[in-house]
Amino acid sequence: MSRIGKKQINIPNNVNVLIKKNYIYIKGKLGELKEYVNKNIKIKKEKNSIFILNSLKNNKKYKSLHGLYRMLIYNMIYGVNIGFKKQLELVGIGYKAETYKNGRILILNLGYSHNIAIHVCKKINITVDNIKGNNPIINLYSIDKQLLGIVASKIRSLKKPDPYKGKGIKYKNEKIIIKTGKTV
Repeated sequence: MSRIGKKQINIPNNVNVLIKKNYIYIKGKLGELKEYVNKNIKIKKEKNSIFILNSLKNNKKYKSLHGLYRMLIYNMIYGVNIGFKKQLELVGIGYKAETYKNGRILILNLGYSHNIAIHVCKKINITVDNIKGNNPIINLYSIDKQLLGIVASKIRSLKKPDPYKGKGIKYKNEKIIIKTGKTV
């Protein structure tokens, strides 16, 4: 049995949880999320807490799913109540970022011969901080942690940090280990 899966999930007062068949619906002040749950994983709601139960306790696959679904549901509750944020920093001379159409389109200038336009879904809000003298910072906000991580990694993959100069797109608090070049 998973240690993480055994922990109860506390439900804040402003969050509503509805369980129908194999789906769980969670609604809060920031939005609504739903998730499919495997039929061998049972969700039990008691007052202001949720328990995840595994019907096949000796099966290795369902032991891992037990902890996974507990964390997915916890992240959904946290997301609709508080929300998630990721920050990406553009490190390099001439690297720029701008948003258009209320944060739906992100335009990146990363030193290529052309600008890169990224169309972002409505579940993610993007803002760009262009402060003179500092590197541009892309702020991503969402209630869905999985979607936020996917979009942030796709943006980062456009220009990964160079291990020799440190240029590229990196997470705000990420430490880039700079390799030494050739010595003569």
